[in-house]
Amino acid sequence: MLTYKTQNAPQLQSGLVNFESLKVLTGYERRSDIERSLQSQGIRYFYSRYGLWTTITLINQAGGASKYNSEFYEAEII
Repeated sequence: MLTYKTQNAPQLQSGLVNFESLKVLTGYERRSDIERSLQSQGIRYFYSRYGLWTTITLINQAGGASKYNSEFYEAEII
């Protein structure tokens, strides 16, 4: 089983949603559960040595929002 050490994860740019944030947002602890949740919602994600990550833009796109739509949300709401 793969485990990820997120304690030493570098500071991320705003707009990126890291593994720890995804755990909080989804309510799941296990990577496989988080992956399944993101897949079921159509959110594209990526892997890194620190775990899964995605972006606010990809979350907004999965929800039907775009930069041309007034429902585009910034990272501050998380």
